[in-house]
Amino acid sequence: MQLFARGLRLSLEVFGGLLLVLLTALVTAAATIRYFGGGLSWYDEVAPILLAWVTYFGAALVALQRGHLGFDNVVRRLAPGGRMVAFVTAEILTITFFVALAWGGYRLSGVISGERLMSVDWFPSVVAQSVIPIASVLFVVAEVVTLPAAWKKLNSPSDLVETADHLS
Repeated sequence: MQLFARGLRLSLEVFGGLLLVLLTALVTAAATIRYFGGGLSWYDEVAPILLAWVTYFGAALVALQRGHLGFDNVVRRLAPGGRMVAFVTAEILTITFFVALAWGGYRLSGVISGERLMSVDWFPSVVAQSVIPIASVLFVVAEVVTLPAAWKKLNSPSDLVETADHLS
């Protein structure tokens, strides 16, 4: 499972990095061209799509590292039974949300199939919007892959001591 998680992490880092470089190059080129009085007719449509892709895939990468905001200090202060209930509830809600988001994104692809971007008329809208179901599924996979380690860490004595040290 850890080998799979490492491969997924590397894939997300490489793909996200490429998207970020592409977005940076596009913004730099567009700003330079605009400075000299020109403009890219397709920039205002393509840049937000790239930003959405960077954001969604970045969120999946952060989920793989369990780096999203949470209430770890509050949860660790609960009794062991309460910690388990809070952890399971949070995981169920998170996974349910992203499964619903993936399903909604999949349904959206059916609605917009055949449509094209306005300024880049050869590019299908469904490809641009496919980030929603793809990254949502990756987020769920990241949650499931890291679930055993997160469960084990939930009752780790070192984490409980570390939290207590920070509070004093």
